[in-house]
Amino acid sequence: MNIDFTNFPDLTTERLRLRAISEQDAEAIHKLQSDLVVNAFVGRNITSTLESAKAYVLRMRTLVQKNECIYWVIASKDNNTFIGSVCCWNFDLENEIVEIGYEMLPEFQGKGFMTEALKAVIEYTFGTIKANLITAFPSSDNNNSVAILEKLDFVFENESYNNKHQNIKNLTTYTLRPQTH
Repeated sequence: MNIDFTNFPDLTTERLRLRAISEQDAEAIHKLQSDLVVNAFVGRNITSTLESAKAYVLRMRTLVQKNECIYWVIASKDNNTFIGSVCCWNFDLENEIVEIGYEMLPEFQGKGFMTEALKAVIEYTFGTIKANLITAFPSSDNNNSVAILEKLDFVFENESYNNKHQNIKNLTTYTLRPQTH
């Protein structure tokens, strides 16, 4: 697999720009990480402050520099407004597996933005990273997330793969292989 993010891969779609996270995103990250519903589905305690959001931005930038994850801010192509985020992480180099994770501010949900962003990330993950399998671990209670994955041809599996998630109720496993997208 090609895990080298030295030249950060900006991705664009019809309406979106997927770009590197920056210090200017801290306020939006804080808003995202303070949302009750979003946090319930990702197993995160609501302890966000602007300072913790700034630390999160720095941590994501460091992980990208170390090639331990690739983290994109999903932004409006028109005005660079923060909509959400998507990342590839938990790389299993031996088995060529990449985990995908994503979250979105509630006011942008239900408009097709996440589906659009994930299509670009899936193409990048299979085309550039050269993964043989993408995993996602949503809560089965998160109907919107499950629906997006199924729309993108992810399939439910009983296997857990290399799952590092904690505190997520009703965690499920969805996978996508290159030939199905």
